[in-house]
Amino acid sequence: MSHFSNSSATKDIACIVIIGYVWPEPNSSAAGSRMMQLLHYFKQRSHRVIFASVAQLSEHREILADSGIEEHSISLNCNSFDHWIKQLQPDIVLFDRFMMEEQFGWRVEQQCPDCMRILDTEDLHSLREARQQQLKQALKNNLEIDLQYNHSQSLYQQMSTLDSCQREIAAIFRCDLSLMISSFEIDLLTKYFNLPAQLLLHLPFMLEPLQQQPTVFTQRQHFVTIGNFRHAPNWDSTLWLKQSIWPKIRKLMPSAQLHIYGAYPAKKVTDLHNPKQGFYIRGWAESAIEVLSSARICLSPLRFGAGIKGKFTDAMLAATPIITTDVGAEAMSKNYPWPGQIANASDDIAIAAVQLYQSSLQWHQAASNGAVIIQNCYNKQQLTERFGAAIDALRADLAAARSDNFVGQMLRHHQHKSTKYMAQWIEAKNQNSQPRP
Repeated sequence: MSHFSNSSATKDIACIVIIGYVWPEPNSSAAGSRMMQLLHYFKQRSHRVIFASVAQLSEHREILADSGIEEHSISLNCNSFDHWIKQLQPDIVLFDRFMMEEQFGWRVEQQCPDCMRILDTEDLHSLREARQQQLKQALKNNLEIDLQYNHSQSLYQQMSTLDSCQREIAAIFRCDLSLMISSFEIDLLTKYFNLPAQLLLHLPFMLEPLQQQPTVFTQRQHFVTIGNFRHAPNWDSTLWLKQSIWPKIRKLMPSAQLHIYGAYPAKKVTDLHNPKQGFYIRGWAESAIEVLSSARICLSPLRFGAGIKGKFTDAMLAATPIITTDVGAEAMSKNYPWPGQIANASDDIAIAAVQLYQSSLQWHQAASNGAVIIQNCYNKQQLTERFGAAIDALRADLAAARSDNFVGQMLRHHQHKSTKYMAQWIEAKNQNSQPRP
């Protein structure tokens, strides 16, 4: 078996297969940027890297072949995957989100039993779902939603009843290692769901500071926000801005403009475009950094969500101060001062946004805070070393690590009995439905 090392000088070639939920779109979503960071991490260490997906090729996808990464289309509920993965015998398979582990984890284990299986969670989908339910219930009852969302016990009680939560945590147990971008989510999983800490690795975005000097306060104008509109928290945030927050900002600052960027805006989004109100729907941006670098403030109040936010690390890289909520800022800055302002009520958000927009002193301090956070929380060199060390340690005695994870063994056994036979039934059904020659 090939040796894996975090050293860039290694000459050994290992085969890495990443099974993606979608093809990476780094200019459309934080998930796409995160995936490209992982792909480049493996590629820079002279591995053969293969990205496989069941998804259709998308409009804004990265052309992986340009980076020397192989692309391969795979099918659900089809034994063609079994033949392909068995022939490859990769050293590592990384599943992009728990749904891919459900579909292909048992197939990988069956055909490549010695292969390390890693899950990239992106964020806890069930945490986002639980918070979305809380918001819907509060709005239905005309209640003020608690946007701090730090009540882990109540979150656990709500999450634990969700089908998505049980599936998600089962996938984490079945894998040898799961990558977590949020320290808050690690605490939630270990303290309330009793996940063993050794199954989880805190690996947020791996970033390097921009080389060029950012533009200064006087050269910037307008508020901006950015985010994929297929992601429910971004649409909710845009609606909240339109209906409640932006009118209050315009009352305080009648000349204010908000420019909203994001991939895949539906008609309900574009219908909000209203230049007379200073409310502009701009659609997809080729470069989030360029958009943020010309803006004075990143205004993105999120009422629910999970993980950490790529738009905010982009804003920090661009030295653009950020106005958001507690849930937006969650797990993003450790104990370092936030690069902007955090507020949870629409009145407070509007006041904070205008004050920060107009104060050069506050603005420059916030921009400096962002640079500190990038250096101390998202340092690419430190994080890649952490990742490499974790993989090396796990591969040194993978059998012992699996033996210690009895819950994972048990869940894999039952998955083989259920998911496997369901997949085989669907496969047989599909074959029988095909016309005979």
